[in-house]
Amino acid sequence: MSAIAPIFVGVFEGFSWIRCEGKGSFLNSPLLKSFGDERIGAGERCLVADLGACTGMDSTFMGTLAGMATRLTGNNGGVLQVADPGARNQKSLEDLGLDFLLEIDPSGASWQGRIEAIRRELSPFMEPVVMSRAERTRHVLTAHETLAGANEGNAREFSAVLHTLRHEVDRHQDRIPRSPSTD
Repeated sequence: MSAIAPIFVGVFEGFSWIRCEGKGSFLNSPLLKSFGDERIGAGERCLVADLGACTGMDSTFMGTLAGMATRLTGNNGGVLQVADPGARNQKSLEDLGLDFLLEIDPSGASWQGRIEAIRRELSPFMEPVVMSRAERTRHVLTAHETLAGANEGNAREFSAVLHTLRHEVDRHQDRIPRSPSTD
């Protein structure tokens, strides 16, 4: 198994920054989600995904980005912006219709013109995200459900994957640790 590509993060005035260095995949997407959830929970309305050093993205990583974008737009009109996607990553996002959920290299963004300075301020996101096999499967399922919900083409494309993942989640349902009840 290959090493997990690191995620670097920073919190700035008006936005939070997430940078993937290497391949964005099901391996590091839980880190992406963890930081995104943390910042959205803190009231952040703008997350920026910096793909300048991202060598490619799998569907789980893209589904995680789409899920964060959906949560942000549902929170008082927040937004997920993509910085420096490169041609390959931009095409991947567009092929799945995610360019309608994300703002790709928006010209009027407050961070435009400051990307290199922002990158120098980033820190590795080292929060441990320990997941059981069942939890990882649920994470992958959620990411793919988000992609399938984006448009009919994705729903068709990922139908077999969703079926397999749902079956796997159902098989291991009793093994997934549940949060303690707050009732």
